[in-house]
Amino acid sequence: MDQPQSFDGADVPDPPAGGSLERATLMGTLAHLWPYIWPGDRFDLKMRVVWSMVLLLAAKLITLTVPFSFKWATDALTGANTAPVAADNWHLWVIASPLLLTASYGVTRILMAVLTQWRDGIFARVAMHAVRKLATITFIHMHELSLRFHLERKTGGLTRVLERGREGIEVIVRMVILQLIPTIVEVTLLLAVLLWQFDWRYVVATLITVAVYMYYTYIATEWRIGIRRKMNDSDTEANTKAIDSLLNYETVKYFSAETREAQRYDKSVARYEESSVQAYTSLAVLNTGQAVIFTLGLTATMLMCAIGVRNGTNTVGDFVLVNAMMIQLYQPLNFMGMVYREIKQAIIDIEKMFNVLGREAEIKDMPDAQPLVVSAGNLRFEDVRFAYEPTRPILKGISFEVPAGKTVAIVGPSGAGKSTISRLLFRLYDISGGKILIDGQDIREVTQASLRASIGMVPQDTVLFNDTIRYNIRYGRWDADDAEVEEAARLAQIDHFIRMAPMGYETQVGERGLKLSGGEKQRVAIARTVLKAPPILVLDEATSALDTHTEHEIQGALDRVSKNRTSLVIAHRLSTIVGADEIIVLDQGRIAERGTHAKLLVQGGLYASMWNRQREAEAAREKLAKMADSSEAPNREPPPVDDALATSAAAAE
Repeated sequence: MDQPQSFDGADVPDPPAGGSLERATLMGTLAHLWPYIWPGDRFDLKMRVVWSMVLLLAAKLITLTVPFSFKWATDALTGANTAPVAADNWHLWVIASPLLLTASYGVTRILMAVLTQWRDGIFARVAMHAVRKLATITFIHMHELSLRFHLERKTGGLTRVLERGREGIEVIVRMVILQLIPTIVEVTLLLAVLLWQFDWRYVVATLITVAVYMYYTYIATEWRIGIRRKMNDSDTEANTKAIDSLLNYETVKYFSAETREAQRYDKSVARYEESSVQAYTSLAVLNTGQAVIFTLGLTATMLMCAIGVRNGTNTVGDFVLVNAMMIQLYQPLNFMGMVYREIKQAIIDIEKMFNVLGREAEIKDMPDAQPLVVSAGNLRFEDVRFAYEPTRPILKGISFEVPAGKTVAIVGPSGAGKSTISRLLFRLYDISGGKILIDGQDIREVTQASLRASIGMVPQDTVLFNDTIRYNIRYGRWDADDAEVEEAARLAQIDHFIRMAPMGYETQVGERGLKLSGGEKQRVAIARTVLKAPPILVLDEATSALDTHTEHEIQGALDRVSKNRTSLVIAHRLSTIVGADEIIVLDQGRIAERGTHAKLLVQGGLYASMWNRQREAEAAREKLAKMADSSEAPNREPPPVDDALATSAAAAE
């Protein structure tokens, strides 16, 4: 029995080399697909390919006998070219029996169908294994591509590329390997039989029919290719806009933009509608032309045979035979037209998938990269320079150190390069100059997997998987058991809220975690990081989007998580980093100030200015809050800090 194969990278061929395949060809596509159809490490799949070909050839040979059984039965029924058979010559009677010949016609057709379906069943695992493996490789490769690649593209468009590419692979594998070449063989054999059974005029008429038929199919299909490309582009655009709008559901509601979004989506679907109508119309034109061409060829051969029957050179059985042979020819010929159309369309669908596979990963491990060994957790930036675009530098030679077990905070105005530092530390981008060292090891010289396994991240905008709370917490360390997951939640101060929910840890968080409040999502992110237990921690404005009360609650959990860990804190609210061992103030990509909170206040520079502005803003908010409180009943209950799970619990009760 075939066993599912894991994708740990050991048995996965390299992605297609050579960069973009903007105009993929059939031969190039087959060359890339062959390692998956004939995998070197899967003898069972190779044997399935061999047996499929044997069954296919057997089915084709039996197919050739069907028209002859039809002819013999017809001649036997009409008495053509037969003489009376004596009763004692029973074996000759059996051979010439119209009933037996008619029955043999049915038997051969049944046998042909059985062999064909048996072949398809055996080859199904080969085809779907190739589809699965290449789709998985593409999915893995998408994750290996840089953050820059994903920021430049829309998620909905990428998922459609993967979906259509997967379907295109299946079409090419099944049709080319099992249908195209055997069909060509069948057409050749049929032409040989026509020459043997009749004469050269039938072969010439048939060859002309095939040539005109295939030429017309080629011209019409090439015309339809442009229509299909336009239809695919319109489909991708409509799908992308739908996903983008639904992901921004709340924003649409905030601005009462339902009508505008519907019009925007309808405009894309209208383009898809127009392209689809053109595609169906062109298909009708193609099918009509093919039917006319073949019918003319069929009529020509039957007229020649009818003349032969009238002249006595052919029998009625020959007339039936030539009709059956031509009808037999029509099936593979029509299939070849369909194969050509489907393959061309599949190549269109798969070419973008190959473009993704052909795109080189921007961030790669060095050939001799070794796993990162974190002995203490000392982090150092040495004259680091970086630019997203060469003409607009972001970091202009910054140097600082985060000693093992200490906390260093980075602050500064928007656009100063704070979040860029965390992205560079994770190697989501590579620096343009300088070095980033962890315990003296350049992060460009270690494996990306070991680097990211040693760093924990609590981001500003926590995005959760559309699954359970337990799943999202366990994402920090997949081999953790339930007790460890729940302990991490307790340390992140979310265990109490989770247990209040009707489903507890099995509560679904919704798309991107939208069923949870901001504070709850942040606590899940903290629990996930606690479970990961990394030696180095990065907090990228982890509380900037929360209210003051929730911020204090979350900050307490963050302080416990970062204790005795090397921590790099990127902060927007300065009140959260007053206890940092060192504060670095960035301005326009350079370090403007550095020191402790007290020291920076004494200096009276940029940090002190930012601190004073934030204090003034907080004082104004507190004053407004007191004024609001004085106008309300003094005995009112304070609102819960995090209300999403509490609301679920209340609803259940």
